[in-house]
Amino acid sequence: MATQHIENKLKLLPDLPGCYLMKDVNGHIIYVGKAKNLKNRVRSYFKSSHEGKTARLVSQIRDFETIITSTDKEAFLLEITLIQKHKPYYNIKLKQGTGYPYIKITNERDPQLKIVSQVKRDGGFYFGPYPNVYAATETLHLLEKVYPLRHCSGWQGRPCLYYHMGQCLGACFKDVPPEAYAKNIEKIKSFLNGNVGQIKRELRAKMEKAAANLEFERAAELRDQLKYVAMTVEKQKIISNDNTPRDVIGYYMDKGWLSLQIFSIRQARLMKREKRLFPCVDTPEAEMTSFILQLYQQRNRIKPKELLVPASLDAAMLSDLLGIPVRTPVRGQKRSLLEMAQKNSRLVLEEKFRLLELDNRKTVGAMDELMDVLQLPHGHRIEAFDHSHIQGQDPVSAMVCFIDGQPNKKEYRKYKLRDVDHADEAASTREVIYRRYSRILKEHGELPDLILMDGAETQVAAAQDVLENQLGLSIPVAGMVKNTHHKTADLMNGEYQKVQLDPKSEAFYLLQRIQDEVHRFAITFHRQLRSKNSLSSRLEQIKGVGPKTRIKLLKQFGSLRHIEEASLEEIEALGISAKVAKAVKLSLRNVQ
Repeated sequence: MATQHIENKLKLLPDLPGCYLMKDVNGHIIYVGKAKNLKNRVRSYFKSSHEGKTARLVSQIRDFETIITSTDKEAFLLEITLIQKHKPYYNIKLKQGTGYPYIKITNERDPQLKIVSQVKRDGGFYFGPYPNVYAATETLHLLEKVYPLRHCSGWQGRPCLYYHMGQCLGACFKDVPPEAYAKNIEKIKSFLNGNVGQIKRELRAKMEKAAANLEFERAAELRDQLKYVAMTVEKQKIISNDNTPRDVIGYYMDKGWLSLQIFSIRQARLMKREKRLFPCVDTPEAEMTSFILQLYQQRNRIKPKELLVPASLDAAMLSDLLGIPVRTPVRGQKRSLLEMAQKNSRLVLEEKFRLLELDNRKTVGAMDELMDVLQLPHGHRIEAFDHSHIQGQDPVSAMVCFIDGQPNKKEYRKYKLRDVDHADEAASTREVIYRRYSRILKEHGELPDLILMDGAETQVAAAQDVLENQLGLSIPVAGMVKNTHHKTADLMNGEYQKVQLDPKSEAFYLLQRIQDEVHRFAITFHRQLRSKNSLSSRLEQIKGVGPKTRIKLLKQFGSLRHIEEASLEEIEALGISAKVAKAVKLSLRNVQ
């Protein structure tokens, strides 16, 4: 049910193309979409029935914005820009990188062959991606032997070892004419594009010549190279009649989920298959178009020479935006490839449904249940804090982040407390909460939907005070209360009242996981810091050992025991005087 505020804004929507940005109760942008007609598309969210993730999205919308564009094409481009900028929760998120290596011919005076993991716009020639590093490396070694370029680091005034082995054209000691490189580069390109017949003929001719000259070791080496070509380059079944590098993208939509498959056809073979599974908010055609545009805007993604897509997608629009031919085959081998991609998409989605159902109950379902118990709107992000010290010494704090009931370790943070030098839960909470969320405000980061403190009223009250009175934020805060056995027992809400949780509920298990994780993270950090400080303080007490000497000893030996076990000669070898070395040995022996 749309609020009166949203109803009023719906009446003002224009009949024009553009983008819309959906916001939640905290003002966060949770979805970005595009439309040929903003009025019809945005109204459909609030005037139609939905299921799955679309229903969840609509239930969280509290406001929206629109940006008008001149054409539908401009709306597509703006949508991708907005998604990359705001990273909305309900939009499809792409993983960075392909996870596969490429073979690169460098763009320089004396070119080289290299294995690289990223594609850069540096003028080089890239081939791949290859299914695994081993295959790419062995292919590279074969090309270096048969069609050498520069293998050494460059000019050194004398021939390098690779030159004597026939794997370098000699840039190490002479000027190699560009024509010599160009000749081999053309052959390398031809080979990597799938034309292996020529290299097989050349290898076989060299093998026969070596055998005729009784050079049996050389003949055996060439025989092995021929075998390698057969095993690796020709290993996969040819599935195309031409060597055009092309991608084939098929998809299947069911129950609010979108499954897609990307077949990368290189050298007339299926070199790689990627599969993705996404909850679908917009129409499958709009989601697929957005995904494809984002996919080929990645810096380390090489565009194919041709893209095959289902008929439901606007091939002309995609071709115009991507700058490559985008086609929908209607017959023959290409049509079979597209159907194969779509069938695989359906199979993967059907296999995943049951697993998703079980997983959602323990993660997203547990998160929703926890928010319901606290009588809060459903959210996605929880940040939990814990403090650690020993009798007030080396106080630290730590934060863990759970998104939809799952830990996101990239978001974890450690804090060495600056203003607290004794056991004071309230002061520790004030400092870490202020440092965390003042920085998020400064950097325009993502705020959590719930903050959990590993403590009761004292920590909850301190966190609320900093958030509301110093930072002007209204983030819900709750406390994780433990029993006499130091186990998760209850939940304290923002009004300092205990909220009973069913010990067998998924929400209780989630709370237990969060409390155990933040405690583990804080304790581990404190132990590391205490061990480091203890080691440094012991050395600081030794007369003649200053900061530089202490760093040398710690870097070389790592622990007091190893320093104590080291000989005087080993300590003096670090540039430490004999007098100080003796003082170190004597002092450590007395304290051990």
